[in-house]
Amino acid sequence: MLQFLPAPLLGAIIFSFLLINTCFWVVPVYLLILVKLVTPPGAPRDAVSRWTAALAQNWAGVNSWAVGALMKTEWDIRIDAQLDPRGQYLACANHQSWNDIVVLMKTFGHRAPFFKFFIKQELIWVPLLGLAWWGLDYPFMKRYSAEKLARHPELRGKDVETTKRACAKFRNQPVLVLNFLEGTRFTPAKHDKQQSPYRHLLKPKAGGFAFAMNAFGERLNSLLDITIVYPGGAQGIWGLMSGRVPKVIVEVRQLTIPHELYAGDYENDPAFRQRFQNWIGELWEHKDRRVAELLRGSAG
Repeated sequence: MLQFLPAPLLGAIIFSFLLINTCFWVVPVYLLILVKLVTPPGAPRDAVSRWTAALAQNWAGVNSWAVGALMKTEWDIRIDAQLDPRGQYLACANHQSWNDIVVLMKTFGHRAPFFKFFIKQELIWVPLLGLAWWGLDYPFMKRYSAEKLARHPELRGKDVETTKRACAKFRNQPVLVLNFLEGTRFTPAKHDKQQSPYRHLLKPKAGGFAFAMNAFGERLNSLLDITIVYPGGAQGIWGLMSGRVPKVIVEVRQLTIPHELYAGDYENDPAFRQRFQNWIGELWEHKDRRVAELLRGSAG
């Protein structure tokens, strides 16, 4: 719609629209968060959580419309999955940019439950969004350096506790729990530092995913394996808004989770932990090949 505008002007218009839309929706979301805080736990609070998520999904829906209608980006979204807005899903994706969140909002829209993702503790201070994420029960993860863990071993396992608490809140409501298994955005420097065996991905971290899977159990509809590719290279959020991301490819495939992976003890059973890591490794090898194929296909 506005693709003819110069990049800085286009970016400023889209940023202003998204900011106004955020201010509009954040007010009723905050009000429902206050209601949730004084609502007794159990079915009443679960109901308020569903209403809050529905408002947030409409908020994201308007943002997604703006992304599709106003930006210069070509969207190639391929979904090979049976999605139910009332279902429960675990999802994993590769992570290259903050734009991944915008991309996934556009990908799922109202086809699936509103998605929650694991988020750094520091992001609770993001204006407007931080409090909304907290009230929507996004799991905030606090990261510790290896040096701090060595000095304070009691801090090990805190992320596991956070994962279990978050999944307990989600057990009785529709949800799509997204995990970026790499734990951080891909960069060539991080790839080299890790000596990652994958060409286009960092090493996956399986622990939190295993605990989430165990907490939900077999009520999960399935696993959604998401592959995100930016053929022109990953950009920051300003790059997307100002039209510097020419194309985005998203593939979603639905996988059946092997029965034995629901019930194992990842923390205390070394044999199960190895089997789970092998399964994640196979998933990641497929994703790495698929990223390469999509990049080649786009270049051709």
